[in-house]
Amino acid sequence: MKKVVFVAALALVGTLLAGPVSAQPNPPSSDSISEWNQLALAAVRQQRASDADAARLYAMLNVAMYDAVNGIHNGNPHSARAHALVTESGPSDADPQAAAVSAAHTVLAALDPARASGYDDAFAADLAGIGSGHHRDVGAAWGQHVGQLVLAARADDGSTPVESQPAGTGPGKFPSAWSGVQYRNVRPFAVADAIRFVLGPPPALDSLDYAAAFAEVALLGNAAIPAPDKLATFQYWSLPAGSDQPPGEWVKIALTVSASRGLGLDDAARLMALLTMTLSDTTVATVGTKFASDHWRPAQAIPQADLDGNPLTVADPTWKPRGGNAGSPEWVSGHSSYSGAAATVLAGFFCTDAIPFDLVTDSAPGGQPRSYGSFSAAAAEAGRSRVFGGLHFEFSNQAGLKLGRDVAGEVLANKLLLTSGDTHIGACPR
Repeated sequence: MKKVVFVAALALVGTLLAGPVSAQPNPPSSDSISEWNQLALAAVRQQRASDADAARLYAMLNVAMYDAVNGIHNGNPHSARAHALVTESGPSDADPQAAAVSAAHTVLAALDPARASGYDDAFAADLAGIGSGHHRDVGAAWGQHVGQLVLAARADDGSTPVESQPAGTGPGKFPSAWSGVQYRNVRPFAVADAIRFVLGPPPALDSLDYAAAFAEVALLGNAAIPAPDKLATFQYWSLPAGSDQPPGEWVKIALTVSASRGLGLDDAARLMALLTMTLSDTTVATVGTKFASDHWRPAQAIPQADLDGNPLTVADPTWKPRGGNAGSPEWVSGHSSYSGAAATVLAGFFCTDAIPFDLVTDSAPGGQPRSYGSFSAAAAEAGRSRVFGGLHFEFSNQAGLKLGRDVAGEVLANKLLLTSGDTHIGACPR
């Protein structure tokens, strides 16, 4: 049945895209990986998607592109790699560039149907740029087939229907209902069991560690204390609804570094699949931790400190966070977990953390870039920004960074590796 579906797709592509036969496919370029990720970033902004929904969309797009490209090369025993989701091997005479853009088009048009006509135009332009003929048409049909398989495989992954957790009551509990908690049970892309990474409870309200973190955020995150540098850092990484969300900034970083390093199509597709699968799986553990703890934010903790049973905390009924209110429980910081995960994947893939890059986030004040000397430096600032905004305690930042690093470590150790020969250079995957 699968072969019949692919042959039907090939016939349709051949009918729609018929043209003179070209002698050879064009050399593969990573430009299509960047182009379709940029379209995905725009889709997330326009949909005002949540961070969880954004991470899932990025992963589905990049898994489809990777499996479409990788499936074509799986007949070569010296370069064959493990699949991400689609286990079929593709036709050896397919153009991998056409396969990548076709897979991307299939997934993105389905996930963002309101803008499908724009994706159709981008797909047609990409195919025209590749040329014409048998190699292109076979590649486009194969990519469409892979995209459809990815959509089918993830249709029942638990990301819908939307579920909410009721408001908590009493000291230490988040006092508002919040939605999206179904993500705690979403089927992971790359790790064996995302629930294994769900954290235990935060420091007890009556502990010294809690009091120390309380005192820090009460100062650094206080909206009443002018601190332009702290505010600017918070805003830079805030990434609210209507932005590409925290996972999207790490997609941008990966695309920037991929371009500067001159990655080809195969390597760029593998990097983006590793990164985005890790980000999506990090969502599951992060939401699971938030759901289990339902921990209050500084916005509740500081005004109500007289209820926490800790003699070392002092209530300030007028206290407000520099970054405004937040819509989910405090433990752990999602910005931190995404950042820890992404920085670890990028450092592992490139076999070094110390790669400099510039970045302009979607929420950067004045659209001004910042420069970073390493992936970990950006992750550290992203996590710390949540304390500056008064939205998280530092223990939640540190725990989130570690959660993300742990998820990434499992992905790098096991996924998208060569199927023969050495699979790692030290801790760096091959």
